[in-house]
Amino acid sequence: MPIAILMPALSPTMEEGTLATWLVKEGDQVAAGDVIAEIETDKATMEVEAVEEGTLAKILIAADTDNVAVNTPIAILLEEGEDASALDGFDPGAGRGGATAPAADAPTPATPADETPVPAAPTAAAARTGDRIFSSPLARRIAGQQGVDLAALTGTGPKGRIVKKDVEDAIATGVAKGVAKGTASSPQMAPSYESEFIAFDSMRKTVAKRMKESKNEVPHFYLTAEANIDILLGARKRLNDSRGSKVSVNDFIIKACAHALMAEPDANVSFASQGGKDGRLMHHTADISVAVALDGGLVTPVIKSCELKGLVGISEAMQDLASRARDRKLAPEEYQGGSFSISNLGMFGVKEFSAVINPPQGAILAVGAGEKRPVVLDDGQLGVATMMSMTLSCDHRTINGDVGAKLLKSIKMHLEDPMLMLG
Repeated sequence: MPIAILMPALSPTMEEGTLATWLVKEGDQVAAGDVIAEIETDKATMEVEAVEEGTLAKILIAADTDNVAVNTPIAILLEEGEDASALDGFDPGAGRGGATAPAADAPTPATPADETPVPAAPTAAAARTGDRIFSSPLARRIAGQQGVDLAALTGTGPKGRIVKKDVEDAIATGVAKGVAKGTASSPQMAPSYESEFIAFDSMRKTVAKRMKESKNEVPHFYLTAEANIDILLGARKRLNDSRGSKVSVNDFIIKACAHALMAEPDANVSFASQGGKDGRLMHHTADISVAVALDGGLVTPVIKSCELKGLVGISEAMQDLASRARDRKLAPEEYQGGSFSISNLGMFGVKEFSAVINPPQGAILAVGAGEKRPVVLDDGQLGVATMMSMTLSCDHRTINGDVGAKLLKSIKMHLEDPMLMLG
């Protein structure tokens, strides 16, 4: 009997995704474990494996289809000995159910298999069927942003697929650059001043939905303070000089927040509903989400148990997570959860801002740039100090004003006296 291949759930919270690419075509033989498709979620692109062997008889959901719900039939597989006549009257949504294809090497995403070279260099034609050009989602995204014509490239990925490295090589050498936008092939073309509509991708849609829900449903209140970070900057320089490390100011902020959350446990909470009742979920570790900007969106990888990590450990964890986040290679458990968030725009020269809470977390700290300002020193004299503005956004359902104030005061205290973080 034919087997329906269903849209897989790549994380416990996934409800829908984009069927980005089919890596097989109708009539192909597939074996259990073969990678047959790529699925895009809001945070990552993951390869999908076949769970049974047979012939791919029919593709039900075309590539580049958005909003495909989990468990939707996406293709039909014929078992050994079956032919096309077996499809007569077959309902892929009924019968023996279906085979949900798992992510390859789940739960670790394989976005987008761009870094793996293949022994033989396929021809450009190998990446094309008719007018379709086979390319990874990341390659298409970069090509669109940089104005690279994929049709002019030779793919070096599996089965001649155009991958990230092919596009980057084309950009570096100038090959096909600007063709997609008409700048290279039509140098005399007048610039267009018309507006351009760009549809949200999965990540941007999720960000838009979650931020709208947060602002509509979460009662935000805001607390702002300034911290003198001159001592912190000196400590950072000595640490990096002595150990050859690359600890950033943001790493100190993460560590300060971890200590403050442990000191003010009533602020280390999330909003939750259980048994039909709303309440607070009390966290006993400082699992801190840090906003990382990506092309077209953002992701908040989580550093677990920050209260137990040293500054160098936090720095190494943050660098690793941020790097893989930008390559969309994070596993779901690496960007889900968390008890508190930090958004730092200081590197862009932003003095002060208010961040939107990342539900169901109870608070997020918005960090501005450290800048030299005139201040009144402890002895009453005027002086100059490096001051950094911070705004704490709190969910008033779970955190009262005094609790938020105590948390922010503790963060400021740890930043102004970094020795407290050693305890």
